Amino acid sequence: MIKRYIHQSIAQRLQEAKKIIVLYGARQVGKTTLIKSLLKDMPGKHLVINADRQEYIDVLTSRNLSLLAGLVSGYDVLVIDEAQRVPDIGINLKILHDELPNLSIIVSGSSSLSLANRIKEPLTGRTWTYKLYPISTLEWQQDQSANNQEIKFKLEEWLRFGMYPELMSIKNYNEKKEYLNDITEAYLYKDILALAKIKYPEKLRQLLRLLALQIGDLVSIHELAIQLQINRDTVINYIDLLEKSFVIFRLSGFSKNLRKEVTSMDKIYFYDLGIRNAIIGHFSELDSRIDIGHLWENYILSERMKKLEYHKIYNNRFFWRTHSGAELDYVEEMDGHLNGYEIKWRNKKARKPKTWLATYESATFKLINQENFCDFIT
Repeated sequence: MIKRYIHQSIAQRLQEAKKIIVLYGARQVGKTTLIKSLLKDMPGKHLVINADRQEYIDVLTSRNLSLLAGLVSGYDVLVIDEAQRVPDIGINLKILHDELPNLSIIVSGSSSLSLANRIKEPLTGRTWTYKLYPISTLEWQQDQSANNQEIKFKLEEWLRFGMYPELMSIKNYNEKKEYLNDITEAYLYKDILALAKIKYPEKLRQLLRLLALQIGDLVSIHELAIQLQINRDTVINYIDLLEKSFVIFRLSGFSKNLRKEVTSMDKIYFYDLGIRNAIIGHFSELDSRIDIGHLWENYILSERMKKLEYHKIYNNRFFWRTHSGAELDYVEEMDGHLNGYEIKWRNKKARKPKTWLATYESATFKLINQENFCDFIT
């Protein structure tokens, strides 16, 4: 089992302050495994509740201190897994937190679209929030004590099958495909369909396939609406739900000169390439693929995001493109400083975009390719 990078940080928070730990992440990325690992080092008696089951729901939604206290009586740690299933979870957690200050509480959810809204206001100032992603290159490297060359050796596998934890122990490629297809069918839409009022479930699946075929490209909401034969607002809503369920993430266009720079369309990427490839049914070897550049860009951006998130480095992230065709795949803005990056699968040289450096004189530019990507993501 690969130790998760945020394990130590959460363990310290559980010891230092009596705040509620909230852990977000897609299904099957290892939230339950991480919590079990944390509990091994926590003294006392633990009550673990899976909110996918209904036995405890009435009590957890009661707003009744006597009922809540009776539920956790004799326990030192309360864990609620898949907490987005519990109505009014935030108010009830506030009661537990305020009235039973010696009780440690861990709450996990595979969807922020419901859980965040239900806990944000009632639990203001009472939570530490973490996000867990599929295994990161950083975590794998530390677990294996691997060098950069060993990371490069794994690229073929990771770009085809992704980095879900269970896949790390599956050696057979056909079994990897079966696992990813099972996740896609059983879990990918579960929270969205259950927690949001989706009028056209099949349109959501069709949308996800269209997005999977467009990673790294500008996404036109108008064109998607026409292809799916639904209205523009519905497309926007579905994309928002997919993002809040940790299926996709997006980059917006950077601009300080609206006349010159493209900002009306976003680029959309997948948190995990195995899921993306399962959606379109394409697991072919890299040397036979025409989408290798897009796969590589998605991999670099998702791994960079994991690294920044786990290191608590907060910045703004964009792509950059002008109407005349000048572009950068990725831009980070921190404390007013701009760093631009071009991401290339082949080890070719890239010219510094003159328009970028002329427009933002203090900005930097760097090419990320197979020669130097390891430092960028680990």
